[in-house]
Amino acid sequence: MDKLELIYSPEDIRIEIKRLAAQISKDYSSSNPLLICILKGAFIFLSDLIRELTIPVEIDFMKLSSYGGSTKTSGEINISMDISASVKDRDIIIVDDIVDTGHTFNFLTSRLKKENFKTCRLLALIDKSERREKVVNIDYYGFRLSKGFVVGYGMDCSEKYRYLPGIYTLLT
Repeated sequence: MDKLELIYSPEDIRIEIKRLAAQISKDYSSSNPLLICILKGAFIFLSDLIRELTIPVEIDFMKLSSYGGSTKTSGEINISMDISASVKDRDIIIVDDIVDTGHTFNFLTSRLKKENFKTCRLLALIDKSERREKVVNIDYYGFRLSKGFVVGYGMDCSEKYRYLPGIYTLLT
């Protein structure tokens, strides 16, 4: 059995989501942004976030992966489910669970630029800098971590631990 260490409690997460939702609601008070949720890790985060927003939003989903069953990224991004909404002339917010190496966000913004969005911002629950390889401007983030592999609150390791209500470091 893996060893886990709690780093963010459900209450810590709730407080950060309220703060993020208030900021996004203020920044987009005259807009109807499209939130693109990166599956599977960000689905719980998005679910809690949209219930705290005070503005109308549209939602779409993408499933991208670079980890497979490992705790290390392959660096190659695979799309197994694409968005169905048009991003042309839209304000979009990419909602992700964690920004680690930066490859996923750079890949996604390059791809979406071809469709001429109006603005694109990144919202990540966790900004983790330990293995950052690409420069990434994270517009909204909940927590900053320097290192560690995290699970819980939708994030997994080989599909385990998504159900945990807090965020834990997976100890080796």
